[in-house]
Amino acid sequence: MRIGVWITAAILAAGAITAQGKNKDKDKDRDSFSPMPLDAGFGRMDLSAPAIPPEQIIKEFSAKETEFQEALSHYTYRRVARVQTLDDDDKVDGEWYEVDDVVFDSDGKRTEHVVAAPPNTLTRVMMSPSDLQDIQRGYPFVLTSADVPEYDIAYVGRQKVDEIDCYAFDVRPKKIEKNKRYLEGRIWVDATDLQIVVTNGRMVPDDTRKGKEDLHPPFMTWRQQVDGHYWFPVYTKGEGILHFSSGYGYMAQEVHIRDTVKYTDYKRFGSSSKIFYEGEEVQKPDQKQDQKQGQKPKK
Repeated sequence: MRIGVWITAAILAAGAITAQGKNKDKDKDRDSFSPMPLDAGFGRMDLSAPAIPPEQIIKEFSAKETEFQEALSHYTYRRVARVQTLDDDDKVDGEWYEVDDVVFDSDGKRTEHVVAAPPNTLTRVMMSPSDLQDIQRGYPFVLTSADVPEYDIAYVGRQKVDEIDCYAFDVRPKKIEKNKRYLEGRIWVDATDLQIVVTNGRMVPDDTRKGKEDLHPPFMTWRQQVDGHYWFPVYTKGEGILHFSSGYGYMAQEVHIRDTVKYTDYKRFGSSSKIFYEGEEVQKPDQKQDQKQGQKPKK
């Protein structure tokens, strides 16, 4: 997301809101935003060592995440995304809104169809390519076996999210590669299903260079069981006050940003497609209901 500029070309060249995590000036990066409280529902953290070595938990849950990623590729769904700026009285003074259906075309290729996109009323900031990338792929974070080598993953403890017993892990990228986005934050993994149920953190890197700032607020994504086996993203909320520095003829600004994304209407595509879980085909919801069907962390 970029800082909105409507006065001079110099100001226009100055604006962006992307995110930067493990970059050269870490202290400055931490000061590029102030987080806002997100939903609660977390119990006491048990810091004792787990019965299973953390490395084994990571290996097993990343394998399950790999299965989930494959399963998700067979589903259509609707994504409703909203980005708002708020004034000093916490009233909305600008909004970007879009409804997209993630579907398959006549050739069976995955594509996105814009269902609704009212006029963009954001004036203090501008959507950047990394904003769209985060909405499409970053917020519904998946940590597969192939992704694990790119991250430092540290076991934090065991904690309940609502009534779900979870392992908590801190994750951060080992290095930042150009044109790639990474999660820096914490994930909660269902201790039974070994799949991510909550993600909290930031998508990085941010660009904190004066005049080229591209900043993002921290976010939290909740998942819910959809087919009795896999936990699908259902809701994302991100909120923070972004701090843009002054320079090149414009003043420093603080912009209160709020992002929300809802994911609904999951449907498995194609009657001939099959999804396997631990070597067994996953049945349709009307064929088999899991006792945890519909269970999810509260928002």
